[in-house]
Amino acid sequence: MGLKGSDGADALRRSLALGGVSEAGDRARRTLEVLRQLAPEIELIVAPSEMGETPARAAGFDPCVVGMIVSGATTAADTRSIAAEMRTAGIELLLFAGGDGTARDVCDAVGRTVTVLGIAAGVKVYSAVFAINPARAGELAGAFLHGRAPAREGEVLDLDEDAYRAGRVSPTLHGYVWSPFRRDSVQGGKEPTPAGERPVADAIADDIVEHMSADRPYILGPGTTTHALADRLGLPKTLVGVDVVTREHVMIIDANEMQLRELVETRPATIVVTPIGGQGFLFGRGNPQIGPRVIACVNRRDIIVVATPTKLAALQGRPLLVDTGDPTVDASLIGYLQAVTGYHERTVYRVSM
Repeated sequence: MGLKGSDGADALRRSLALGGVSEAGDRARRTLEVLRQLAPEIELIVAPSEMGETPARAAGFDPCVVGMIVSGATTAADTRSIAAEMRTAGIELLLFAGGDGTARDVCDAVGRTVTVLGIAAGVKVYSAVFAINPARAGELAGAFLHGRAPAREGEVLDLDEDAYRAGRVSPTLHGYVWSPFRRDSVQGGKEPTPAGERPVADAIADDIVEHMSADRPYILGPGTTTHALADRLGLPKTLVGVDVVTREHVMIIDANEMQLRELVETRPATIVVTPIGGQGFLFGRGNPQIGPRVIACVNRRDIIVVATPTKLAALQGRPLLVDTGDPTVDASLIGYLQAVTGYHERTVYRVSM
């Protein structure tokens, strides 16, 4: 819904009023379906109702339910109390679905006493304790429980949502937890763009502007590289929002998913995105407004990836990633693409899920 976060009851109410739908339960179910295939013998302990029991039963488990909640009105306090109760029960692994706020609550409740793994289902997903998608979470959980994946210390990061909404992205370290790890299954922590990258971003912007069609809408994802493109056009741009522009004017500032869907369903458009530093995500982290139903209406050749060479080098050979929530859309994006890395400069890079 473009609200830059969902922490607190007010943000949740606003999101639901705008037509937002929680994805946490569905993502948890997808993880548990994979886990059940790999480790059907495990005993699963869950929170009641939509906080764990519902997706667990949908995945075919007959779980043990602990704790009490008010269905439809769960809070951070519920997360902390149930995580603590699970720790007391002696669990080997705690799976949670959410974003950095949920990771922070879990960290507060269990610290380094329990191994935890996140299923990404939030707006802010910067912590290095999340699997790259729900299926990988299930695979990694199964491997860990069977002794085939080690645990390492993972950073739990969070940021001030009010500052985020004002365009200031400054994740802070909240703590560490033990988390299962495989290099191809767990995302890295968010890394800031180096201050000296602006000249390269300007060169990338010059290249994109040179090839822009006059009246075509361009959907600009968040980030300093796409912000440089708007600056080159002389148009305003939200740093952490999604905006729609043409060569001459702004069409939508700080667009939500419904506005983008209405746009792409009625006319051809181009999406311009930059990967998240240190993580490599093109879709599914930081830009949920560009959801799968938006991407499905845009030709793959009309998705432009912009990235400085330094940002790609920081991935150390790891692929760019997509986790839109729709496996079919994700599959349509994998393969190889050309990333614009400078003026008239392109790098072929692999995209995975």
